[in-house]
Amino acid sequence: MARLVAKRDAKLVFEDHKGFLSVIDGIIKERDGLRHIIADDVRRLLNEQIYLQLKEIPVEQLNQNKKGIRVTTLKNSGLTTMADVFIATVPQLESIRGISYEGAMEIKNIAGAIAYDMGRGQKLKLSADNRTKNASKLVRDLSLFLHIEDMARLCEGMRGSYGTQLRNDLTALEPACSDIRWFFSSTKTKQAAFDAYSRLAQLSVEKNYGGALSQYKVLFAQFKLRTEADAWDDFILDPISFFNLIEKIAPNALGNDDSVYGLSQELAEDVGAQDLLLEGLKCSLRKYQEWGVRYILRQGNVLLGDEMGLGKTIQAIAAMVSLRNSGSTHFLVICPASVITNWCREIMKMSDLVPHQLHGAGRLQAFEKWQSEGGVAVTNYESTQGMEMPQGLILGMMVVDEAHYIKNANAKRSINTKNLARFAQRILFMSGTPLENNVDEMVSLISVLRPDIARTVSSMTTVANAPSFKNAIAPVYYRRKREDVLTELPDLIQNNEWCEMTPQEEAVYAQSLYGHIMSIRQLSWNVGDLRYSSKAMRLKEIVEEAAADERKIIVFSFFIGILESVMKLLGPVCMRPITGSVSPQERQAIVDEFDKAPAGSVLPAQIQSGGTGLNIQSASVVIICEPQFKPSIESQAISRAYRMGQARNVLVYRLLCADSIDEEIFELLRRKQDEFNSFADESVAAQRDSIEIDRKAYEGLVKKEIERVNAQKMLVDKTEEQPDAEDTQGK
Repeated sequence: MARLVAKRDAKLVFEDHKGFLSVIDGIIKERDGLRHIIADDVRRLLNEQIYLQLKEIPVEQLNQNKKGIRVTTLKNSGLTTMADVFIATVPQLESIRGISYEGAMEIKNIAGAIAYDMGRGQKLKLSADNRTKNASKLVRDLSLFLHIEDMARLCEGMRGSYGTQLRNDLTALEPACSDIRWFFSSTKTKQAAFDAYSRLAQLSVEKNYGGALSQYKVLFAQFKLRTEADAWDDFILDPISFFNLIEKIAPNALGNDDSVYGLSQELAEDVGAQDLLLEGLKCSLRKYQEWGVRYILRQGNVLLGDEMGLGKTIQAIAAMVSLRNSGSTHFLVICPASVITNWCREIMKMSDLVPHQLHGAGRLQAFEKWQSEGGVAVTNYESTQGMEMPQGLILGMMVVDEAHYIKNANAKRSINTKNLARFAQRILFMSGTPLENNVDEMVSLISVLRPDIARTVSSMTTVANAPSFKNAIAPVYYRRKREDVLTELPDLIQNNEWCEMTPQEEAVYAQSLYGHIMSIRQLSWNVGDLRYSSKAMRLKEIVEEAAADERKIIVFSFFIGILESVMKLLGPVCMRPITGSVSPQERQAIVDEFDKAPAGSVLPAQIQSGGTGLNIQSASVVIICEPQFKPSIESQAISRAYRMGQARNVLVYRLLCADSIDEEIFELLRRKQDEFNSFADESVAAQRDSIEIDRKAYEGLVKKEIERVNAQKMLVDKTEEQPDAEDTQGK
């Protein structure tokens, strides 16, 4: 039988398809191998963390149980920390004069036990500010996995679709690639080779196959060239994906051992059985968030109380996506006016749901469009007045953000919200405020969602810290704290920057004590010439250091005048300020500009306006220009940056002047916090938000400060009146 295909053509086709199989097998093998490598990387980094902690423990700790170990001998041999002892071998210890074999074994056993105890509670820490060799290797391998994972999944699909036929055809084609084999092949074998060649040649021009062949080769080659610097850039842009992957490959490394996040076994089994249909969700959910979505969908009407920064909004959006995929068409979000724009942007960014802003000009047209097309209507509490749902329209879910706004059952916005709730198949209340601290408010909200549970617990509010109360509300109220689920968050490093007032500041401060009572809080900033402001000079130093470290900065103050001084001091590195007069839409636009701005950029913000409702993870330095009367306001402001998605350690600087009203405010709040801590041990209903300085208390501090300054001035005057000893002797 004559040759039906030239040897050269047969070899080209054979090598192309064999190479394709090799590429897809290599990609899948690389992905699978990375799983084991990453698990080893995690163990190595955890061991490094344990070692660093052991270095902080002095070798004297070996004798904590009075074992009589010769610690001085160890120290003289250079073993000064528990880490030194831990890495030393028994023969090395035994070679030290005065240490027997039995003594060396005992020393190793004690050090090993300490390291073991540390390891049991160890949680992996990964931060762009701590790029050790082990951390960098883990980040690079995680980045490689994330880049290859989708490719490997597609390769598995390709191998499933074409693999068996490809291998059979390549085997059949082999005789056509050799003159000798072709000569000795039977007619049947030659025909099979030609048929295989025809199929493979046709396959090469198919878009799904031929296009993938060249694309995968290029991507795989690029993948191999990725560096540690590329990987850290990936981590900073999307740390959530990195931590999600760690959770999958090394489930306990992040310290999230509670797989049901505090629910009872019975309720957890019920929640775990809930299906999720998340096609159309454009982001990754953390494991605890996925669990929260299951809880929302399973329980129907719930109050999600997750602490700020844990992603309540994304859980709500994911729940709506799942319901949309199950057939629901219309959803409603009610929230404060300040976060309407943020809600609309998050819906568009995180899902393929369509938001409709029912607020401001054009809200009637938006309402009509939402009715006819479906999607998510987003409105504020005030706009619910007079909002009438058309007959027959059913809401798949109504989401009420900052639900504590409707804690007063008789308020108009509470009544309006309840009326709209009649059209909803499911109701989701959300509030990051710790409602356990005011049980009556919690019960008021629960009464809208689950009247049966509200009736049950209304008589139990005096024992709100009892397990029976917590179990009773578990089907409707779900709260996770940041330290329980975001154990991988970078460090929050807080610094109280005590500034020493200049003579110019002291003079202005003494005068301001007799002026307007609020002007006293602006001390240092009201000196006139900022060169003489100790706070301004320290702020400038912090900003310069942050810029050199490639960080962005948020500067918070209660006073617009102080923010204007900050902008005057720092010049063009400052963005437009966020103040109470800036609309919610404009606030989000400023944050977007800030996100795109270079390192060293500064976002000035009034703490009441920029401290809530905004996500500003691109900043990792927070400066607070004066002490606030309410610590919870500070905490909310810090949470704008210190939240899920933050890749760097967050540095907080409080600018304070020593020997001033700042010190009095700081000390009074500290005492109140201490009192709260001791009280909270006895009652979970203690109100943390009640820690604040009211006007009467502040006036008392000012009076006390006036007396101190006057007494100091009298002492100085008296000292100046007395002649010194040398003058007296001269006379």
